[in-house]
Amino acid sequence: MGKETVFYAVGDVGPTREVPYTIFEQVAPLIQSGDVAFCQLEPVLSERGTPLPQARLAARSHPNAAAAIKKAGFHIVSFATNHCMDWGREAFQDTIDVLKQEALQVIGVGRNISEARKPAYYEQDGLRIAFLAYNSILPQDYWATEDRQGCVPLRAHTLYEQIEHDQPGTPCRIHTFAHRQDLKHMVEDIRKAKAGADLVIVSMHAGIHFIPAVLADYQKEMAYAAIDAGADMIIGHHAHILKGVEVYKGKAIFYSLGNFAIDSPIKFHKDLEKRKSHKEVASLNPTWKAGKGWPEDSYKTMIVKGVIEDKAIKGVSFIPVQIDADDVPRIVTHDDPDFEGIAAYVKDISSSQGLNVNFNILKEEVQIIL
Repeated sequence: MGKETVFYAVGDVGPTREVPYTIFEQVAPLIQSGDVAFCQLEPVLSERGTPLPQARLAARSHPNAAAAIKKAGFHIVSFATNHCMDWGREAFQDTIDVLKQEALQVIGVGRNISEARKPAYYEQDGLRIAFLAYNSILPQDYWATEDRQGCVPLRAHTLYEQIEHDQPGTPCRIHTFAHRQDLKHMVEDIRKAKAGADLVIVSMHAGIHFIPAVLADYQKEMAYAAIDAGADMIIGHHAHILKGVEVYKGKAIFYSLGNFAIDSPIKFHKDLEKRKSHKEVASLNPTWKAGKGWPEDSYKTMIVKGVIEDKAIKGVSFIPVQIDADDVPRIVTHDDPDFEGIAAYVKDISSSQGLNVNFNILKEEVQIIL
């Protein structure tokens, strides 16, 4: 029996407060206790740039947030987000540079598509884990090409099918499916990474934001294809709320880890609530109240825990986390009502989408039965 390696993963981070580390203080001891930890960075970290016209909410934080992310215990950061180019090319590159200055490995972005598709690696005691990141939520030209910086695209197409073809104006079915070339490139990346690593963990910025539980068709298609190609776990984000969990061929898929340590959107833009675009987004979730930074669902989150032994993932669980009104996450213990509330929420949204998963409540964790 070999040495156990503990891996932690969380959803969106993006402090924009004066002292960024304060958003991590209650969860940092657990994150720091792991061997390797992953997070998803939402805003750019720069003091330069001009908001691009296609940016719905130009999200930007101070570069000192990078040091806070490092201090909190993270090692791998995906920047493959729909905000990565919000403030232009200089701010995009500033973000990558400041993260790397803190010895953080950045995935899913680069000066060109070849650089963006390169995995990051964690290596310890003969174990090698590859990390890859992709983005399906793509404002125009945010994705990298052969001669343009940006993130790794994993695009999806949408088809609207009228349910009653002879009844104009009636509701439609919405079908989504993966961009063939992007899917092919992802599969190639995973196979190549798996040939040089024991495990491959894939991050996907995808899905339907703020609407509880509902998954888009393309999410399953992409996650299944990734696992078929050799991925050992899928970590999803973007929705800003938790989405369901699924086990496919013995591998865990977390469709969205929701928020984790990110300040509310009204702190990124003081007049945000007056904007028509924000009102449209807020209408997606009935629990989103005026003056409230996020809908109620956004304050439930988790820390994913993976236990690796003999170069294989032997156990997967999640630790319930409640985010307070000041956007600060705290780990909830088994005797806290929020523990059962978050566990029940994840069970319900997984069941509502017909996902193949079974849970087991442990002392302070919810185990995913692989």
